[in-house]
Amino acid sequence: MRHGNGHRKLGVTATHRKAMFANMAVALIENEQITTTLPKAKDLRPVVESLITLGKKGGLANRRRALSIIRDEEAVRKLFGTLAERYKSRNGGYTRVVKAGFRYGDAAAMAMIEFVDRDVEAKGAKARARKIEQTAEEAEAAQV
Repeated sequence: MRHGNGHRKLGVTATHRKAMFANMAVALIENEQITTTLPKAKDLRPVVESLITLGKKGGLANRRRALSIIRDEEAVRKLFGTLAERYKSRNGGYTRVVKAGFRYGDAAAMAMIEFVDRDVEAKGAKARARKIEQTAEEAEAAQV
């Protein structure tokens, strides 16, 4: 019997879907807010919430399980550190999906998925740090 196996296929193969959700989970963990289509956001929510639960449980086996799913050591470090501490007293409901209108090109329903009680400074922090580093290198090269 196939009870409980229903999910959106999103027009891609199972392996593509698995990789897509892993990449989206990493982006969400790094930035704490991402914009995507509404069906993808709704399907990403249980993936990310199960990862947060693994982070809250802690331990080497759970860390390895999370790493096998998302394959990004920096994201797993944040998951088991910052996010686990933030949500240790919360029993589920770590993310929210907010509708964000329709995409201009194809009128697809868009949504933002974000962590509840998110760190506002986290969005784009990696890009800002890269930009600062790049300008410092350019200034150093100009002096030489």
